[in-house]
Amino acid sequence: MTHVIEVKGLTKRYRETLAVDDVTFTIEKDTIYGLLGRNGAGKTTVMSILTAQNFPTHGEVRVFGENPYENAKVLGRMCFVRESQKYPDDAKPAHAFKTARLFFPNWSQELADRLIDDFQLPMNRRIKKLSRGQLSAVGVIIGLASRAEVTFFDEPYLGLDAVARQIFYDRLLADYAAHPRTIILSSHLIDEVSNLIERVIVIDRGRIIMDEDTDAVRDRAANIVGPSAAVERFIAGREVIHRESLGHVSSVTVLGTLTDADRVRIDAEGLEVAPVSLQQLIVRTTQHAAGSTEQTPLDEGALR
Repeated sequence: MTHVIEVKGLTKRYRETLAVDDVTFTIEKDTIYGLLGRNGAGKTTVMSILTAQNFPTHGEVRVFGENPYENAKVLGRMCFVRESQKYPDDAKPAHAFKTARLFFPNWSQELADRLIDDFQLPMNRRIKKLSRGQLSAVGVIIGLASRAEVTFFDEPYLGLDAVARQIFYDRLLADYAAHPRTIILSSHLIDEVSNLIERVIVIDRGRIIMDEDTDAVRDRAANIVGPSAAVERFIAGREVIHRESLGHVSSVTVLGTLTDADRVRIDAEGLEVAPVSLQQLIVRTTQHAAGSTEQTPLDEGALR
């Protein structure tokens, strides 16, 4: 595959805060990525550096084989849509789309018009007067209609309701199939985007703890459920990333693909195997990386 982005030893420090800690990864052409992690994990910082809106303390970044900083040829091939996108006070959606059409060489006005209708966006209302959902729609429309070779979505769709988010996901997949490009989605709605993303990169405390194909991640763990004594016998020697218990029944999440022999033993012990969703796996892997497999409450919705 072709690398469109190469990152080596990337570090970003803000005074005493280490936001990104010596990360190395590549982004492949024509692939949908999920860039996932807790609030403050370093996701937005990484995307800002890749799009030349921030500077690394150390490390090397190459986009299309070149340094992106003050490089109009490279920057014109990328689109970065973020939740906190700012617009001039008197700007209207029509102004934002007209500017985007001039900036992005692959801009599709036909797709933009369709999305404007899908989201029922009021074109002549000033952007600062739009609702949060309408503001999110402006960013989503620019990100999709730009058809940039690399597009970053830093949770710009948080203000959209469930129906509008589904419209976004459907339009993204349909247009990606017709016009392949590289898309990086930063989201805390992991289960919602799990069927979109082809590769997962998880950042925790500024470091990458997972960089794998989504299909491989799905088979990476399993929940073993049943009588506590039998569960403990089965998981002996395995890596445990989460455990819960109620009375004499336990549910333990273990890493590793189950073999046919494992499944025979599970049946013999009277145990059950429950699926682990992508969100559960990432939440529990992140918790495990922090050094805990205790049964502690964790707000999965806070993973961003």
